[in-house]
Amino acid sequence: MKLAGQAGGQRLEHGFFDRSVHAVARELIGCRLLFEGCGGVIVETESYERDDPACHAYVGLTERTRGLFGPPGYAYVYLSYGIHSLLNAVCEAEGDAAAVLIRALEPTAGLEQMRARRGPRPDAELCSGPGKLTEALGIGLALNGADLARDPFLLLPPEGEPPAVLVGPRIGITKAVERPWRFCAAGSRFVSRPRP
Repeated sequence: MKLAGQAGGQRLEHGFFDRSVHAVARELIGCRLLFEGCGGVIVETESYERDDPACHAYVGLTERTRGLFGPPGYAYVYLSYGIHSLLNAVCEAEGDAAAVLIRALEPTAGLEQMRARRGPRPDAELCSGPGKLTEALGIGLALNGADLARDPFLLLPPEGEPPAVLVGPRIGITKAVERPWRFCAAGSRFVSRPRP
């Protein structure tokens, strides 16, 4: 894993993402994601790859999917159901079209600002789903193609030992639902529902 110095931890660099999307999805559990002072610990991810019918890249290169085919370590942000912006990290070699969906965070920084964006709610409901997460952090479509290894994003490895990871089928999709490409921090109350 290639890391660069950063106050308060070692920033994840592009090399972290330039490998199997499934390995990245698993190893992001416990990492810390910050965006303009708001964020927390990643507790849930899902992986998607080019030959996966649930992946946008399955139909090939289009204007919408161009970011998925880009270099590893960049954001692929898209609008789901015309409502929610969803944040993905592009993985594997440029042109491979694989990404990790960041599904949930345990919020640890900027909680008041997150509540201002999402309304008053318990901590466990602030970022417990991919649309909730981007709304709480203020991440929108303008960040499609943004470099995840540079400001305003800050991705840091886990503090201490990473949590145990549960693996199961992905949720919220209708195709290839049987693939065990959902990764969650074991025992986390911040994971989206249904919980594994």
